[in-house]
Amino acid sequence: MSEKIAIRTTAAPAPAHTFSQGVRKGPFVQVSGQGPVDPVTGEYLYPGDVAAQTTRTLENVKAIVEAGGASFDDVVMLRVYLTKREDFAVMNDAYGAFVTAHTTGDVLPARTTVFTGLPREEMLVEIDAVAIVSA
Repeated sequence: MSEKIAIRTTAAPAPAHTFSQGVRKGPFVQVSGQGPVDPVTGEYLYPGDVAAQTTRTLENVKAIVEAGGASFDDVVMLRVYLTKREDFAVMNDAYGAFVTAHTTGDVLPARTTVFTGLPREEMLVEIDAVAIVSA
């Protein structure tokens, strides 16, 4: 049985004390929910701009996926949490641009989008991911 390993990278925001940025077990990489946070300053970025927040959040997800030994092509699932239904189209455009730019081939990751409250008022989007490391 393979060991469970915490993923750590300075290319994404530091995690809260209650969870890891990500966890790898065997070929599976699970990225904790990420927000639009600058990894250097820890500041929440782009207040009110769901497109910019989506892109920054996906950059954080990608950094953790890569720190776990996977590539963005290895991502099989992304879950998007939005605070407002009205933000869906803008998020979807930014999401589509990022995912298309960072995925080779024709198979994009699966996705679920949920509308909910988020931990911080300035967060309009949160995204987590599952990747399976290619052999």
